[in-house]
Amino acid sequence: MSLLVLNSIAEKFSLNLWIVKSWCENMGLTNQVKAEEFFRTHEDIIKARPFVKWVGGKRQLIKQFEQFFPTEFGDYFEPFLGGGAVFFNLQKKKSYLSDINEELINTYQTVKDFPDELIAFLSTLEHSKKCYETIRAWDRVKDWQKKHTNIERAGRFIYLNRTCFNGLHRVNSRGEFNVPMGAYKNPDFVQATNIRNTSELLRRTEAEIKLESFEHVLAKAKKGDFIYLDPPYDTLTETANFTSYNKDSFGRDMQVKLAETFRALDKKGCKVMLSNHNTPFIRDIYAGFRFEIVSARRNINSKSDARGGVEEIVVLNY
Repeated sequence: MSLLVLNSIAEKFSLNLWIVKSWCENMGLTNQVKAEEFFRTHEDIIKARPFVKWVGGKRQLIKQFEQFFPTEFGDYFEPFLGGGAVFFNLQKKKSYLSDINEELINTYQTVKDFPDELIAFLSTLEHSKKCYETIRAWDRVKDWQKKHTNIERAGRFIYLNRTCFNGLHRVNSRGEFNVPMGAYKNPDFVQATNIRNTSELLRRTEAEIKLESFEHVLAKAKKGDFIYLDPPYDTLTETANFTSYNKDSFGRDMQVKLAETFRALDKKGCKVMLSNHNTPFIRDIYAGFRFEIVSARRNINSKSDARGGVEEIVVLNY
């Protein structure tokens, strides 16, 4: 179908062009009438949304990012998965989703393979300080992961994420989740409908979900594939010390290693997009590539008056 027809379908169903293109390619849809019928009957699955909040997540930036996504590409890779906002807005078949956060990856795998069992476990939990502190304390026990099923661990991850302060995922040096409970009146941590729809979306896109670091993308990505890199960001100031996501830090030595991976992917003929804070250090290690600037709202500070807009840089090799 022509770009004009694809845009017409996208507008009719309030979808972006990339989702429409992905599904038409996935399903072999070449007729507008049949395509519209497909989007009408599968609208709930296609409009699935991220089921976890994520500091630095890209939901707020998707509209700005859309102008940078390539219109044509092969497989899709997102090796810093987090909340997966870009995956949800591309829905490419096939997608390779990965992260080094073990509990996050277990949660995605469980949502994909055991949605009903996960929903059943989440439904047993209550929104109370006692329940929150009990669930949070699981990881204070030695070898705690062996004492709980993958479904229980995934339920814990989602429950804490949806009820903790600002949806912040932060662990200390011992790997213990240490975020206090948030001030929510009635948070939807069960998300039954969205989890079922996301499960179907992950299966239909043949999403491969793995616990692995970003370097592994080099072994799988081929010429023409699209890789979006969203690492822990470079610090805006030399004294900044906020650490989240994982007990292992992602310092400037890792930023340099990631830049080397970016260049290696570029040499393979992949299409690579990276976002980070717009700092002199980041601009220096990605010198020679295309830079674009977007504006994001920083909201991890506990004081509302300390939050505000911050420039982010988008690095592209196409």
